[in-house]
Amino acid sequence: MAMKREGMILRLPFAPQTPWDSPLFIFSLINNPTKTLIRFLDLLFNKLRSQPTLRRHPIRVVCISDTHCLKWDDIPPGDLLIHSGDLTNNGTISELQAQVHWLNTLPHPHKVDTGNHDTYLDTRSRKTLPHADQQGRLNWGNIHYLQHSSVTLKFKGGRALNIYGAASIPAIDHPEWAFTYPPSEDAWTQTIPRDTDILITHGPPQHHLDLGLGCPFLLKEVNRVRPRLQVFGHVHAARSWWLGFLMSGRELARWDALQRTVERALTRSDGLVGGLLNPQGWIDVLRVLYLGTASLLWDRIWGGQGRTTLMVNAALMYNATGVLRNAPQVVDI
Repeated sequence: MAMKREGMILRLPFAPQTPWDSPLFIFSLINNPTKTLIRFLDLLFNKLRSQPTLRRHPIRVVCISDTHCLKWDDIPPGDLLIHSGDLTNNGTISELQAQVHWLNTLPHPHKVDTGNHDTYLDTRSRKTLPHADQQGRLNWGNIHYLQHSSVTLKFKGGRALNIYGAASIPAIDHPEWAFTYPPSEDAWTQTIPRDTDILITHGPPQHHLDLGLGCPFLLKEVNRVRPRLQVFGHVHAARSWWLGFLMSGRELARWDALQRTVERALTRSDGLVGGLLNPQGWIDVLRVLYLGTASLLWDRIWGGQGRTTLMVNAALMYNATGVLRNAPQVVDI
């Protein structure tokens, strides 16, 4: 991989081979030291601040994604099972039906799925399959399949959750995949209902467990709606790179001035020299320190809390190995 800096190209032997590969910490540090410091500070302040309070009769949500025709042997029990896409590799109806059958054998009372490798599910990408694989009808059984649609599910204790699912992803390198759109196109604004409790997307929002591959329009829309939980996958390696590992594949978005400052800082250009000498990068660091300290005091001393969204990367596939190694995510809400 080439690292561009002010018209020059630095080639680093330990750089990730593709944007989808997990970068080493040393690469992140060299590629942009101030951004790496900002990420550490943001993680620290987020861990020190209080977590959302559980409601009475908590609902256990089990989150998986990116199984790619494979099966995880020991899915944890729960009230709701969510699969956020990439059930298959080729997206044929036979591959899909095998995965759907497996999900239907699991004991969870409610199951929800949204599907990019799942070619058959998108009438546009279905045309890329051999003619024989374009035919037939998928039997979902007791699974709620969501594609730009919602379902309201009822749980014990009289609780109910509004769940919205959409599989659309920016076509970064494979426009023939299902549910893709040009990266410059806003496919999200005003598409998600305001009363959504759980949002299921296949791809991540920008800057959040995304390796820089997330969608800025999705981030803006999630900020508008602010669901309690967002489940996604797609970028497998975002769970195993150094920051994703420290976060355990999940991040609490607090939608405050600190988060806005961090997101703005992460949009700045990379580069070792530019990162060290650009005063704006160090101004960003100071802002994060100030806002992080202020938010921590507001939270711990005055008890101030706003609406949050727990973002979960649920990809079970470990990087691009073809092996399911990332454990399912379990969330109580």
